[in-house]
Amino acid sequence: MRLDKPIGILLLLWPTLWGLWLSALGQPHWMVAWIFVLGTVLMRSAGCVINDFADRDFDPHVERTKNRPMAARKVSTKEAMILFAALVLCAFVLILPLKNWLVIGLSVPALFLAASYPFTKRFLAIPQAYLGVAFGFGIPMAYAANLGSVPAEAWWLLLANVFWAVAYDTEYAMVDREDDLKIGIRTSAITFGRFDVVAVMCCYTAALVLIAWVGHGLAMGVAFYAGLVAAAGIAIYHYTLIRTREPARCFKAFLHNNWIGLVIFSGIAVDFLMSGSALK
Repeated sequence: MRLDKPIGILLLLWPTLWGLWLSALGQPHWMVAWIFVLGTVLMRSAGCVINDFADRDFDPHVERTKNRPMAARKVSTKEAMILFAALVLCAFVLILPLKNWLVIGLSVPALFLAASYPFTKRFLAIPQAYLGVAFGFGIPMAYAANLGSVPAEAWWLLLANVFWAVAYDTEYAMVDREDDLKIGIRTSAITFGRFDVVAVMCCYTAALVLIAWVGHGLAMGVAFYAGLVAAAGIAIYHYTLIRTREPARCFKAFLHNNWIGLVIFSGIAVDFLMSGSALK
């Protein structure tokens, strides 16, 4: 069973919800919200399929991943590609009712990012940054759906997600560092070396500062900043988990990132509710 799959969906969902709520000033249309939620689930599932396809020859050599369906040869490459295509097609059909050509156009790079990320681990020193763009591309798409344009704040928010992704996926990579070194996969945990813990904490800081900057530009209130303070507290707790670099504790920190995404979104949603906004 892949324990990282549910958390992976949430790590993709939270930044999308940040973008939906901020771009709509707390009033996203219910249909738009549901389209993005369902689309997130479909694309994350497609991402898992293509990731397992790309790593099918590496996973058997990693203790944590050796029993994945493709690694164990329980699923063929043809079956995997058919499933990937079906999931992507469903996600594309899902956005058509929006009748928004900008969203449709942005879905093309979104698909490319999702499909190509697993292969970047062969040549990028910090593929987690690429993952951050892929996982956060729902942000500009959400702005496009709500505003018909993608303003600068959307890209700042996407950059914040890149830093957050580098933080949590470095924690994830710290679990498999020894196996990854043996099989030649590149990860941020390997690139940062003995500065891995410092890098994670710096990335958390950069992400929260950028989100605060976006909130400042929107004149967000106390609840918004309370959410960021709570997220900072959780990040500090993660430091206590990863500082010894024990794989089990690093994996626990990775899984715990769901709470960071949740408290940030809660701060955004509550702040708009306090100001009188609500879901349409």
